[in-house]
Amino acid sequence: MAFLNSMSIVGSGLTAQQARLDVISENITNVNTTRTEEGGAYRRKMVVLETQGAQTPFETILNRARGNADNGTRGGVRVAEIVEDDSNLKLEYDPTHPDANEDGYVELPNVDLIKEMADAMAVNQAYAANVTAFNVLKQVVAKGLEIGR
Repeated sequence: MAFLNSMSIVGSGLTAQQARLDVISENITNVNTTRTEEGGAYRRKMVVLETQGAQTPFETILNRARGNADNGTRGGVRVAEIVEDDSNLKLEYDPTHPDANEDGYVELPNVDLIKEMADAMAVNQAYAANVTAFNVLKQVVAKGLEIGR
């Protein structure tokens, strides 16, 4: 049943890349947002990914009781957190803007469209790689089932 673990790893990659794409979409959508509920301009968000860690002691004991030879790790990836980019906001002189400060400057989001598009292309490639891995896994499982015929 090791293929189930492989499917779980691929699935975690697909989920992580979807989360990255959601955040990139939010950043692009808010490229001109000068006012948020928290106050001030929108700040770019980033997804922090981490490897899916070791099993809990309960999972380790359960696997041992089932007779699974498991090294205690799951593999895969998960979203650790979504953080705000703390780089400086852009300032633009526009004294007629409703969000301009007393000097006439408006704080604009720290979102760079070129960077967001490059990140979106990287997500697309990673997602495609995970889909390819999943398709290869399906083929391996199908070949394994043909052995019994």
